[in-house]
Amino acid sequence: MGVGPGDPELLTLAAVHAIEQADVVATPLAREGGASMAAAIASRYIAPQQRLLPLSFPMVAAAAPRQQAWHRAADAVAAEVSAGRSVALLCEGDASLFATGSYVLLALQQRHPDCPIRVIPGITAISAAAAAATWPLALQQDQLLVLPCPETADALTGLLETAAEQSRVLALMKLGHRWSWVRPLLERRSLLSAALFAERVGWPDQVVRPAGDMEASERPYFSLLLVRQGWPDVLP
Repeated sequence: MGVGPGDPELLTLAAVHAIEQADVVATPLAREGGASMAAAIASRYIAPQQRLLPLSFPMVAAAAPRQQAWHRAADAVAAEVSAGRSVALLCEGDASLFATGSYVLLALQQRHPDCPIRVIPGITAISAAAAAATWPLALQQDQLLVLPCPETADALTGLLETAAEQSRVLALMKLGHRWSWVRPLLERRSLLSAALFAERVGWPDQVVRPAGDMEASERPYFSLLLVRQGWPDVLP
């Protein structure tokens, strides 16, 4: 289930009810023994008597360790369900958008097809950032393209050019270290005023600011950029 980007107030009622009714709360970890950001978001809704099931998902490029982690997680969740216990698997943001939970879902469907599953959506960092800045994401015939930030300036330039032609708003996820070269590119194209920068949306140290206010430097993994190069002809 999606628990939103960081603010506990942004959990849906469905997510809160599912957590409160679960026997076991599965919490994703980026490394063994680390802290779970998803668990931190949902902590106020987790009761002391509920058992936590830490699931480690290594942040590595190699395929095999990630696949093994997804399989282990699916097997662990299925084992709890087979024993008659309900499990709430927490996931930051939305459970279907660039989500670790999606891989566990696929692994469950493959390895444990009889395991009952319910996916509860959550508020995305994209939506929360736009709301915090009173920045409309899409209007009328606008297109909205959500994707990881490209790895090269040439790739991003192509995206920007196509987006301008198609009235397409770009939502670039996983900005992180790329901001050091993305900002100068936006400045050269006179697009800083058309872009919104956000990082750690929903957390106490949230940053949501016009892109021009942010210096070119490496930023946290959980940062994103919204770029609007035009507006509909008919507006209030």
